[in-house]
Amino acid sequence: MSDAAAPRQYVPLTCHGHSRPVTHLSFSPLEKEDVYYMISACKDGNPMLRDGQTGDWIGTFLGHKGAVWQARLSPDATTAATASADFTAKVWDTHTGELLYVLQHDHIVRAIAYPFEQSGMLATGGNEKKLRIFDLQDEKPSGSPTSTDPSAVTPVTIETSRAFEIGEGVHNDVIKFIVWAKDPSVIITASGDTLRWFDLPSRRCIREVRLEAEIKSCELVALAPAYSEPTDVGGGLPVLAVAAGKTAYFWGGARAEDELKQIKLPHGIASVGLDLKGRKFVVGEDSGTWAHVYRWDDGTELDVHKGHHGPIWSIAFSPDGNLYATGSEDGTIKMWKNCEGFYGLWRGGVSGNGTD
Repeated sequence: MSDAAAPRQYVPLTCHGHSRPVTHLSFSPLEKEDVYYMISACKDGNPMLRDGQTGDWIGTFLGHKGAVWQARLSPDATTAATASADFTAKVWDTHTGELLYVLQHDHIVRAIAYPFEQSGMLATGGNEKKLRIFDLQDEKPSGSPTSTDPSAVTPVTIETSRAFEIGEGVHNDVIKFIVWAKDPSVIITASGDTLRWFDLPSRRCIREVRLEAEIKSCELVALAPAYSEPTDVGGGLPVLAVAAGKTAYFWGGARAEDELKQIKLPHGIASVGLDLKGRKFVVGEDSGTWAHVYRWDDGTELDVHKGHHGPIWSIAFSPDGNLYATGSEDGTIKMWKNCEGFYGLWRGGVSGNGTD
């Protein structure tokens, strides 16, 4: 490959602040004026909210008493949900940092998900091997934070008995990932080596697919509507990206059940992210510390990112597709530019001395 055809290298931004392994990353949808946010889950129990373009720290949600396994931002970005080893999921106000809801469980909560376009419900799963839906609209936290009394909110505690269980008795392993499809009646779980699709109105499992090994990563990848086109991978719809063993799996369609592709790689995969518009995907090597970039159409390796000092457990693309973030066992988050020209804190390409 000539230098002219080689992929342009950019210096990644490194986000510090966590003291333990970063277990999960996710971005908010695109807000007005192209603003978006990133949230990280960590075994230090302190999920962090950051500016999505720059990685600048905005705040830390304090209150969990155990590792936080997953963290997600609501579709309207007004709340954040966290799943923890302290037997709770919590919902936070992203503007004030106040705790709004405590969702009680009987064991470790590993997975959490909002509906694709609705911020008033949450799905949880974990070591209980139960998929539950919590309706946050039944009861609102009392009080409201003010500049003089920021602790005026009284959070609502919701017991599991008030949640709806979906697919009772179906799961045999810990639920590690939950994905709500674009079709709000379909929800998908990753448990052990098995993906399951559930129909919410009937609360029944409607499909099971066993993969080659334990599922290490399972995320719904979507671009903001303003950036989405029919020529994108998935035809403009979100794509379910899954890592298991040495294979990256991808499903499309409104219900995320149309198999698009399986790509076998020469190494194990700890995590996978998908660039819908750029038609490439990024995987964290298992076991290893590198991120490999592959072309979607033929699986050719395009690049290798080095810099992390531990396995990469989570990879997420921004809602405009212009960057992606990697979260690692080493306790850091790295943000990688995925576009030409000026963007965020990147002023251009990379020279011998760093970012130019």
